[in-house]
Amino acid sequence: MAFIDGHKDRCTSDGHRWGVQSICETLQVASSTYYAAKKRPPSARAVRDQVMIPILMALWVTNRKVYGALKLWRAARRAGHDIGRDQVARLMREMAIEGVRRAKAVRTTRPTESADRPEDLVDRDFTATGPNRLWVTDLTHVATHAGTAYVCFIIDAYSRAIVGWRVASNMATSMVLDALEMARRSRGTHLEGLVAHSDAGSQYTSVRWTERLDEIGAQPSIGSVADSYDNALAEAVNGLYKTELIRGPDQGPWRTVNDVELATLSWVHWWNNERLHSHCGHRPPFEFEALYTDQQADQTLVG
Repeated sequence: MAFIDGHKDRCTSDGHRWGVQSICETLQVASSTYYAAKKRPPSARAVRDQVMIPILMALWVTNRKVYGALKLWRAARRAGHDIGRDQVARLMREMAIEGVRRAKAVRTTRPTESADRPEDLVDRDFTATGPNRLWVTDLTHVATHAGTAYVCFIIDAYSRAIVGWRVASNMATSMVLDALEMARRSRGTHLEGLVAHSDAGSQYTSVRWTERLDEIGAQPSIGSVADSYDNALAEAVNGLYKTELIRGPDQGPWRTVNDVELATLSWVHWWNNERLHSHCGHRPPFEFEALYTDQQADQTLVG
């Protein structure tokens, strides 16, 4: 029917006009079938699709246009819409929208093999039994018209929350210390038993980094040099940052370091408060941590 609607009343080069009858004869379809279909009321599926299309589009746009079918389906279900994953995927194809795809990661920190460094306390096991048990951190970079912006994130392994971050025009140790200070202010001045894991970059093998961790009661941990999995969780977050923000829909080109910093501020807020994480049972990190706090309170009352 859509084909006939799209071609009827068109004129050929010799002035011949295609009508419904002539198109149906060419297609070997009875014209009565076409007219009957035109009079038929929309199916329940078609009606449902027309309701869900603007809802899905709004959810996709609200979540920075990065969600694929699975996450958009999860978001729709969380919003109270009874919809199937296959329907979401089909409607996304009809709307010509899709999720972002990750590119290959690029390492930024420079290993310092000659420096004395702490042992690896994580051994690729990026799990934690609660918040502030294990933090991971790494650097990445963003090209701008005014020069390179360097970005440091500190992530809580339990919830994947970004607890500290910094954007700067250099990779000096001071930038990772600024990120650590943000994490300390948001999570507590003394965190006994916390492990802060990183790769062997010179910023993380510095005396200043180790001393600052000691001040808050945290133990430094550094993965092995030339091991692609030594800091996999932090590198995964860097990859998502590049995919969802830096190379994301409607983003860039980046003009200045300040532009990257402002955009990162917005992205981190979305990451912590709205973005669904499969690790957190398809919840945002801060919601996941709130559930942990509630469970601990309930256990205390029972005890």
